[in-house]
Amino acid sequence: MYFELVGDLSDIEVIAVNLSIRQRDVLKARYGGRRWRKLKGIAFVRLATGRIRRAEVHWYEAHGVGRKRFKIKRFFD
Repeated sequence: MYFELVGDLSDIEVIAVNLSIRQRDVLKARYGGRRWRKLKGIAFVRLATGRIRRAEVHWYEAHGVGRKRFKIKRFFD
């Protein structure tokens, strides 16, 4: 599903850190970085249809690499 973040993320929480992340080896091989974290937050997203909805978004993040692999987990409206 294609989407674009509209505005800032809010209510950001850490879900998992380093060894607790299943995709850690894939992330390190593709993007580099050492200490990966999986996070979740709330944001408004623009879908491929142009519709804007409020959603819970998950992503991975590492120092020096930035935010990677955003995905929508659920919609609130």
